[in-house]
Amino acid sequence: MTLAVDVFLRDADGQWNVLDVPEGCNDSAGFENWRETVWGSAPVRALGCVYLPVLASSDLYVEASDVPEFLRELALLRAHLEAVAAAVGERTDLVESRLDNIEAAALRAREIGGGVLIW
Repeated sequence: MTLAVDVFLRDADGQWNVLDVPEGCNDSAGFENWRETVWGSAPVRALGCVYLPVLASSDLYVEASDVPEFLRELALLRAHLEAVAAAVGERTDLVESRLDNIEAAALRAREIGGGVLIW
């Protein structure tokens, strides 16, 4: 099983609606075990990341108001990508491609005032 990253919008009642993944976009956020071994790992936490480590214990919901801060966390992780990938024993290009997918969803969410769901 794999983790998926999606964009959601809240309706007038506060219920969230997951949007379809646009054609040409990839929704893979990594393998299921990456919840703990990559996104929730000690090296990611040591950078000061607070959003992605949530995946170690639950799905991640980033509300629209938090998307800018989430994008800053993704940029921080990207700046240390090679070191993190080496520390968790994954190929840099593989982690980078999943990070690209997460960032693309976050950028789509920011553009429409939506949130990001990784599950």
